[in-house]
Amino acid sequence: MRTSLILAAILGSSLSSRAADWKLVWSDEFDRDGLPDATKWGCEVGFIRNQELQYYTAARPRNARVQDGKLIIEAHQERLKNPDYDPAAPERRWQRSREFAAITSASLTTRGAASWTYGKVYIRAKLPTGRGTWPAIWMLGTNIQDVGWPACGEIDIMEHVGHEPDAVHANVHTRGYNHTRGNGRGKRLAFPGVEKDFHTYAVEWTKEKLEFFVDGKSFFTCENDGQGVDSWPFDAPQYLILNLAIGGAWGGQQGVDDHIFPQQFIIDYVRVYQQEP
Repeated sequence: MRTSLILAAILGSSLSSRAADWKLVWSDEFDRDGLPDATKWGCEVGFIRNQELQYYTAARPRNARVQDGKLIIEAHQERLKNPDYDPAAPERRWQRSREFAAITSASLTTRGAASWTYGKVYIRAKLPTGRGTWPAIWMLGTNIQDVGWPACGEIDIMEHVGHEPDAVHANVHTRGYNHTRGNGRGKRLAFPGVEKDFHTYAVEWTKEKLEFFVDGKSFFTCENDGQGVDSWPFDAPQYLILNLAIGGAWGGQQGVDDHIFPQQFIIDYVRVYQQEP
């Protein structure tokens, strides 16, 4: 019976290629309690991007831990000294001008541990709730240090902002197409009650396209327009990021509700497949 159900699910899936064509090449099932597996995940540390409020920590179970078969990324409202604080730093250097963080969280990344060119990336996750939360499942080109953003390419498999509770977003950023130019490529998927349960977020990445899915159903496709690396830098390796941001340029557009903490971004599994030659 179980075999039949699995076969039916594979045959009935709206993902475009047959399961038999794909091989599992990397995964984390989060089946060992404790800190995230250091052979698979690193942590960003500090105030990182987008004027967000949280300070990302490392090796701190309060903010990132594996528990009962799930990865839990947890944001807390708490006062934490910023070790990079510089009293002489101008406000525009906000990563150094803030003496304290009011919120802590975590951002896990496979940078330096695993990266891929093409494939299917699946993540089953449950989103946090509340105004100001900004969880994301996304990818960046491994060449970011050499070419910068957005030339490295960014694949946003799932973004969700708490002030827009009944929707998720998929976005693609390149040198030619990005939000700073006002021509970003992406789509909003209306999904009432999306935060209430676990859902599967996925991207299928080939030479021709990036196709995005929620619970196996396609809702956005970004095609290679053939105009070169400025619009399609996705023929090179990308690494994965899982993070829970608070506030910032998008997440904080309607402020942050101080009464929602702590908040959890819970990940059941991450699986990466690639086509066999």
